[in-house]
Amino acid sequence: MKSTLSLLAVLLFLGCANQEAEQAETNAPDEVIVSVEEWDVPFDDTRSRDPYVAPDGTVYFAGQRAHYVGHFNPETEEFRELPLEDGAGPHTVTVADDGTVWYAGNRAQHIGKMDPETGEITKYMMEDDYARDPHTFAFDKDGNIWFTAQGGNGVGYFNVETGEATVIPVPTERARPYGIRMAPDQETPWIALFGTNKLATVDPEKMELTEIELPREEIRPRRLDVTSDGNVWYGDYATGKIGKYNPSDGSIQEWDVPDGEDSRPYAVLKDHKDRIWLGISGPDPSKLVAFDTESEEFVASQVIESAEGSIRHMDFDERTNSMWLGTDTGYIGRIVVN
Repeated sequence: MKSTLSLLAVLLFLGCANQEAEQAETNAPDEVIVSVEEWDVPFDDTRSRDPYVAPDGTVYFAGQRAHYVGHFNPETEEFRELPLEDGAGPHTVTVADDGTVWYAGNRAQHIGKMDPETGEITKYMMEDDYARDPHTFAFDKDGNIWFTAQGGNGVGYFNVETGEATVIPVPTERARPYGIRMAPDQETPWIALFGTNKLATVDPEKMELTEIELPREEIRPRRLDVTSDGNVWYGDYATGKIGKYNPSDGSIQEWDVPDGEDSRPYAVLKDHKDRIWLGISGPDPSKLVAFDTESEEFVASQVIESAEGSIRHMDFDERTNSMWLGTDTGYIGRIVVN
């Protein structure tokens, strides 16, 4: 009888242990980063930057130094160069739902519209001095473009149908409007004022700009993104922190980046799980780190071998859970995440 009970106890123990092991395996966190790929852009003196995933899944990017729009097909791994005028200095490229390519002619005072099949370009000159150097773009829900002008010290709204721009000067002098993202409603833009310790937003109906002062004078927000709950996340380029501004109650929180005060967070990107990815440009080569906005912890880190210099801006493709980045050294990269 004792032997039977002992055997039964062992079997029960082993069964429970296996069940616990299976449960632990089920509950184990997924690896955040699935794969990392990089492609060498085959054009000289390029500074390939600000990639944007088009509706067809191909990728456009700005060749800032060599004055072109680049096109990359991830399926065939083929590159195509679409030349711009000398001196255009394209800073950002975006692609509309109909496939039209829009670029910021940062050094030539215009917003450009390009037919990607023919390369034909229509230029819309920014006559207002506050918009003299179009910098970064963000589409609203109607497909119109909000943009920053760092040197001009303005924020603009560009109607893609009429070609007209409404420009709003930033009240603070030399505020350097830089990164821009849309709120979840896809109507309200949020802007990082890199020359100050401030963020800004615009009421799209009144076209009125509001500045939000951050708590430390030395903060320098360069880029930002907005999570699905409406919170605004920024990287503090000056002192190596990630910050959260809650528009509903005005509260601000900050966390130290693992690489310290000299980490220089540059690119900021939200993924499909509302994690915030920062391009850390202090180390050489640069790296990406991910901050989980629910647990308020850093959960991933990835060195980007080609990134000697900065990862300036990134785009997230929700269809493939992929982050796309460009490097100062002439590479385009894709990081697939869980």
